[in-house]
Amino acid sequence: MISLPQRLAEGPLVIPAKAGIQRRDRRRSDWIPACAGLTTAAVERRSGRSGGSVSDEFLTLAGAGEAETRVRGSRFLAIAFPASSEAGVRSILEERERARFDATHHCAAWRFRDGSWRALDAGEPSGSAGAPILSAIDAAGLTDAAVIVTRYFGGTKLGIGGLVRAYGDSTSQALAAAPKRRGVAAVRLRIRYPYDLTTVVMRALERRGTCHVEHGYVDAGNEAVVDLTLPANELRPFAEFLREQSAGLLEPEVGLETVVYAQVQG
Repeated sequence: MISLPQRLAEGPLVIPAKAGIQRRDRRRSDWIPACAGLTTAAVERRSGRSGGSVSDEFLTLAGAGEAETRVRGSRFLAIAFPASSEAGVRSILEERERARFDATHHCAAWRFRDGSWRALDAGEPSGSAGAPILSAIDAAGLTDAAVIVTRYFGGTKLGIGGLVRAYGDSTSQALAAAPKRRGVAAVRLRIRYPYDLTTVVMRALERRGTCHVEHGYVDAGNEAVVDLTLPANELRPFAEFLREQSAGLLEPEVGLETVVYAQVQG
């Protein structure tokens, strides 16, 4: 089996879950009040709830999966892996081509959460390699995923139909071998509040979906601050809850957009 470079395994799996105050005495200025700049509605548009192409929840890969199949002497070595950019996939494809320079073809396809995709035949007849690889990714319901299939020609031509089946089957097997995880579009929030509103903030933090919570205080010491991650589809009700419970005094500040992942069992 082909070993996956450690860099590949780490790349898409590093999620910017933490932003803002890293220590209790540290402040950042790149947070925007939800009432200005990047607003609640803007986050909703960017996450796809107002007709965009990016969905709130999606299924992707949590790591790599590999498979090797043989068809009439030809070897098909497939590797599936999580991916989030075309540049990243092409870099890995180039590494694969260098590592297996003696192979006949290195075909690939990928699908990203924003709807973009590519299908590369890499010298095989048009539509016989990249398209079935992409079809297998779509059939598995995956996004932010890529597959590279390396072929060693065995001396017997397989025909268009044979190639479609071979590339599709090897891709499906590699995807089946890869661990899965479900992602949810999320945002980092910051709440600054006077100490007499601590109870309100604590009740808000108990709402569904909050995670990566970090507590701190402002330099003057007369206010507390809390940073948290919240699913993007919970942002509007979360902000409304804060306003209602604080008589309009509290407004969450919107930071980085990110993703929260949960492992899929089985």
